[in-house]
Amino acid sequence: MTIRSLFVAGLLAATVIAPLRAQESQPLDGIAAVVNEDVVLKSELDRAVANVQAQYASNPAQLPPPEVLRRQVLERLVLVKLQVARAQENGISVSDEEVNSAVASVAQQNNTTVDGLRQRLAAEGLSFDEFRSSLRDEITVQRLRQSYGQSRIRVSEAEVDAALKAQANGGVQYHLAHILIGLPEGATAEQIATGQKKAEGVKSLLDRNEMDFSAAAVRYSDSPNALEGGDLGWRSLDEIPVAFVDTLKSMQAGQVVGPIRGPSGFQLLKLVETRDASQAPSQMTTEYHARHILVRVTPVQDAAAAKAKIDTLRARIAGGADFAELAKADSEDANTKNDGGDLGWFTADQFGPDFGQRLTALKDGEVSEPFRTEAGWHIVQREGTRQTDVTDQNRRAQVRDTIGRRKLEEEYNRYLLELRGEAYVSFRTGDPAIDNATPDTAISAPGAAEEAARAGKKQRGGDNNDMPGSASSSQMP
Repeated sequence: MTIRSLFVAGLLAATVIAPLRAQESQPLDGIAAVVNEDVVLKSELDRAVANVQAQYASNPAQLPPPEVLRRQVLERLVLVKLQVARAQENGISVSDEEVNSAVASVAQQNNTTVDGLRQRLAAEGLSFDEFRSSLRDEITVQRLRQSYGQSRIRVSEAEVDAALKAQANGGVQYHLAHILIGLPEGATAEQIATGQKKAEGVKSLLDRNEMDFSAAAVRYSDSPNALEGGDLGWRSLDEIPVAFVDTLKSMQAGQVVGPIRGPSGFQLLKLVETRDASQAPSQMTTEYHARHILVRVTPVQDAAAAKAKIDTLRARIAGGADFAELAKADSEDANTKNDGGDLGWFTADQFGPDFGQRLTALKDGEVSEPFRTEAGWHIVQREGTRQTDVTDQNRRAQVRDTIGRRKLEEEYNRYLLELRGEAYVSFRTGDPAIDNATPDTAISAPGAAEEAARAGKKQRGGDNNDMPGSASSSQMP
């Protein structure tokens, strides 16, 4: 995987990646959008568009016309700005140490060092500082989403029981994809009719085999997963909104149905394939065995003193001291001190994301540099890893998480719509097809220009009628 593709993968995620921000020390290169008190620079937009185009270099026909793609990407960058600003208002921040840890993790995933990562970024024309800014904003957006989910999403025991029962009975799983033609909240009769006409036009293209489903999703869908071809992955019936269940049961693999009217607009739903739940691959989880040394920050031992102590312990380990013996003598974690800091086997996120990021960046036998969490200053030594079959208890937790993520998708997309609707956003790219369009007006049927383009003829004009609005409301999750 190239470093550029890391940016692309992030941009295509359900939650948008942070933009590749231009450095403040660089001269202003032009404003693509004003977002409340912030801006999206044209250089940011150019880089993000180039990243998407690089991802589709082997199949560029799946991308919409250039002005449509720029509009889609610009809307995503706007949403990132809004989410980062809202996170900051809510007191969510990401420290330099956390960014350093994330950078180290990316380097390890690419089988290189941080210096090697820096060189690879430079070779692909990407700034290391921009890369760090991108990671910081991505983590910030993830934490805002997590915070929102913790305060809004609830999964009942009955829902978990029903899902587990369906799995035990070998229920059917469905691989789905969808296209959403979004409608604004409180849509007028005219907007509803226009949206339905566009959905019917897209369905007609699919029925005539003039465009495959994934290409149509990239071009026309208003869903956040449009650039992934509308792919929803494998879902059990308990993970699918009730309104779609009866329809799915009567569909054949490869069939597309719709338009189906939902709270967020009109949807086209494709059943890619089905399988019995018993045919699903075994669910394995990675567990880690590690030791740690903790030095707490207390009124008696301030942060500077704690940092000095952990640095001394790390230096002694580098000099050959035994980790377990040092933990017994100096760790301030009463639960593990007598066991030489042994934490046993656990999943990466069990002790929090900060601890997990440091742990996963290590190799077996390797000792981390000191890092700070809410508990204090740590050093961790990774002892080993193993793949473990999911136990009944973990399976229940996994089912709960799956249902929660589905609910969060629905609720968070509504939240993004509200966030976008409340914001002051002014597009200033210089392209009227982008600057004069709004998410609410970007819903009309495919026209002659698109038909000509599919026939290999020249795309004419700056028509924005097939331009999806990115701040979509809830859709098929």
